[in-house]
Amino acid sequence: MDLQEFNSTPADRLRPLLAACCDVPRWVDGVLAGRPYGDVAKLNQVADEALRELDDSDVDRALAAHPRIGDRAEGAGTEAAWSRNEQAGVGDDPDIRMALAAGNREYEQRFGRVFLICATGLSAPEMLTSLRQRLTHDDVTEAAVVHEELRKIALLRLAKVIA
Repeated sequence: MDLQEFNSTPADRLRPLLAACCDVPRWVDGVLAGRPYGDVAKLNQVADEALRELDDSDVDRALAAHPRIGDRAEGAGTEAAWSRNEQAGVGDDPDIRMALAAGNREYEQRFGRVFLICATGLSAPEMLTSLRQRLTHDDVTEAAVVHEELRKIALLRLAKVIA
């Protein structure tokens, strides 16, 4: 869809696509409220500013829609397809998959949430290295990292909507 179509498509048809970018209703509402956009840069600016304003409960809600790194997203929906593509770098190496699964469990025990990383363009070893490094963070530092990773993912996905 191009920007003109984005601006003119009924909100009820855009809402699921935007929720696949970031499943936070107030973010979706904020992006929709900014229409019509004169250019993609303005759309990205509004989306980015709204993402930076997400609070902890918004981030938790968005995380619930993300599969663990290394898990194959199920389903035929837009978000599942994007997740499978974004995690293409995980590959099929059983040792890496086991290490990621163990790291995911440790991360979830440590922080009480799924490990989130903007996996686009990253190899499995890079994701695993990041996971292990982030396990050393304190709660405040890690919360900020998670928020930033969510922001990057949502903006990448928004770019897929406006392609």
